[in-house]
Amino acid sequence: MNSLASGLGKVSNISRSDLTIYDQIQTGDTQYWLTSEELSAVLNDRLTGVSFEGLAIRTRSKVAKELVCETLGYPVPRSFVKCQPRFTGQMFDTYVQKSNNLQVWNEELDVERRYVIIRTDENDIITKVKVISGSDLAALDTTGTLTQKFQARLTLSNHQMELISQFDTLNVQNTLALSPIDLSFDSPVSQPVCGKILPINECFRRLSSIVGRSFPDAGRIQERNRGAALHALVCEALGYSDYRDNGQFPDVKHQLLEVKLQTSPTIDLGLVCPDSKALLDIEQVGFQQIKHCDVRYAIFYGYIDNGLVHITNLYLTTGEDFFSRFEQFGGKVLNKKIQIPLPRNFFD
Repeated sequence: MNSLASGLGKVSNISRSDLTIYDQIQTGDTQYWLTSEELSAVLNDRLTGVSFEGLAIRTRSKVAKELVCETLGYPVPRSFVKCQPRFTGQMFDTYVQKSNNLQVWNEELDVERRYVIIRTDENDIITKVKVISGSDLAALDTTGTLTQKFQARLTLSNHQMELISQFDTLNVQNTLALSPIDLSFDSPVSQPVCGKILPINECFRRLSSIVGRSFPDAGRIQERNRGAALHALVCEALGYSDYRDNGQFPDVKHQLLEVKLQTSPTIDLGLVCPDSKALLDIEQVGFQQIKHCDVRYAIFYGYIDNGLVHITNLYLTTGEDFFSRFEQFGGKVLNKKIQIPLPRNFFD
């Protein structure tokens, strides 16, 4: 089932319930919680082409929230309570943007929150809706307004490869594949499925084949492309027939796997602290709600020489065990007043 169809099914469930936008819904609830993909599909389907022409900015913001309520099957409240986030049950805030300068006032970006950004053209007509997490939004900052909230230090050992966590977290153990499986017909960015998640030791076995390999260096200012080349190798090693990366956490969602490429000892973790017990924005997997600490982290270390990135080391750990191997050190927290210039292709 595609995201629009499954999302509309949940909208129907909400409209038949007594839920309001303030009623808490468990993240990943298969009846009422809309994943970011579903939220994006439904809002784009229903709101694209709607006009805000002639509305003052404050009125436009209120009307946008009313439209979102109606679209998702919620009753429109007489007035919107000043709470954070406004749509408490689904954990998101809305922003209407004609320009590419997103302003988030008087609060920090929240790793568990979604940000629904409604794009309008010069005629105040909605052209696109983008749903993005706080951690992914922070990664877009190029002004220096934001600093990495969490960092860790990688200290090399005499071992080229280390399986730091011998077992997955208890939460994930109930969802694992019980025998070797073929992933060639699956997408690396699709929702994880009970019985198709490789045990961490099998992930380690498959990923070990990358150590010793090399790929072209995209350059220091092209770190995203450098990471994409590694992600492609990771997808191949795990057994996927193609490489996909939607820029969301974790990189290989289907395997609850985040991939880090290190050519220096400092590991930037952004807003996502690996051992956090915050819930991940995905549907429940086999009745288990996945947390950030359940995600597996594949840390690849290498060096650059003659235009090539050479992979020399692999470290694999659960988020829960991350800081048992990698030293955490503090950084500055986010500023209270945040302005993020959205890239030109943000809504593409």
